[in-house]
Amino acid sequence: MPLTHNLILAVALGIALALVQITWRLARREKVDALQWISLVLVIASGGASLALHSPIFVMLKPSVIYVLVGAAMLQKGWMVRYMPAPALEYVPDLIIISGYVWAGLMFFSAILNLILALHYDVIVWGSLMSVWGVGSKFALFFAQYGVMRFIGRRRHLARGAAPSRLQYSGS
Repeated sequence: MPLTHNLILAVALGIALALVQITWRLARREKVDALQWISLVLVIASGGASLALHSPIFVMLKPSVIYVLVGAAMLQKGWMVRYMPAPALEYVPDLIIISGYVWAGLMFFSAILNLILALHYDVIVWGSLMSVWGVGSKFALFFAQYGVMRFIGRRRHLARGAAPSRLQYSGS
């Protein structure tokens, strides 16, 4: 919303994007995960509420609720397993479980940060800061997680007496 200052356009684009993602997976006959269905319902419900209330504070607080719900879903033990390649499952299964909880923690922290920013700053500052945080924190955690798993996985691979070869996580 900060870019266009148009609540209706922002809500419509959010709902359209969520619908396109689900439709794409269904058209390709792929399973739609529970988190994706939850996301669709949340986008439609919260978007509708945003349009009905037309309140900037509601729009600003809404991500905190979503972050809490996503964080709670991420507390399910082993939710990351399906996204991991075979070598990671073999060498760092414990780190996969821990990483899932770290991601949940990031969601809960993001909810608190969003709440603080929404209550203390205007829409432009809030939107700018949360946009940078939203993308930046996920990239940072992804690359940190990848680096740690790669480092520890390689050490465990070598400790098992394997020849010092390049451990591949890309399936090749």
